[in-house]
Amino acid sequence: MIELLVVIAIIAILAAILFPVFGQAREKARQTACSSNMRQQGMALRMYSMDYDERLPDRRDLKRALPGGYRPWSTWPTSDPRCGWAAVALETYVRSPGIWLCHSIAGGGLGLRVEVSQAAVGPVRTNYWWWRFDRPDDPVPLDNLWGKGELQAVQDLKLARNPQAGDPDGPADVEIGVDPYFPSTIPTVPAEIRGRAVHFGGRNRFFLDGHVKFLRDVRTN
Repeated sequence: MIELLVVIAIIAILAAILFPVFGQAREKARQTACSSNMRQQGMALRMYSMDYDERLPDRRDLKRALPGGYRPWSTWPTSDPRCGWAAVALETYVRSPGIWLCHSIAGGGLGLRVEVSQAAVGPVRTNYWWWRFDRPDDPVPLDNLWGKGELQAVQDLKLARNPQAGDPDGPADVEIGVDPYFPSTIPTVPAEIRGRAVHFGGRNRFFLDGHVKFLRDVRTN
């Protein structure tokens, strides 16, 4: 009996040590898969631009017309960063509609902003965010990129002085895609999601030049 209790105790200790390691490995794999999705989104956006006289898509019509329409937050941000429109506009340049869905987001909570768009292959679900394509205003705001070339996009963002967009020196500084996050420093964000992010401690991002980077953010946990 004593030997059995000792074995059980050893197994319990090993499990306590290994379970967090397995959890970290699983999260790292999900983060890597998410990064791959964003890299493919960035490539699709750049291929579209090359085919359309070096201009970015202007599909404000889709932004308004997709099921649910334009649905900005009333707190933070006061815009609608869902990218269901991109799943339709860039369909020709995407191999699999699965790149629009981050599987680290469980139903509910952060997943409430899932958007369903109708592409040629059928319904496509998206839960990534795309900044700078988040308002369908006419004329196009300085901090939105609808129909602009890269040079104009960077120049307009400088003029916009939007603290979220920053002061970019080039396309490599212009953040486009991101997995959802809610900074703990924004008091208007509901308490149940404040400080939460899809991936532990930060978020994946892709930029206008197509590169992808994970940002560690102390405002999320």
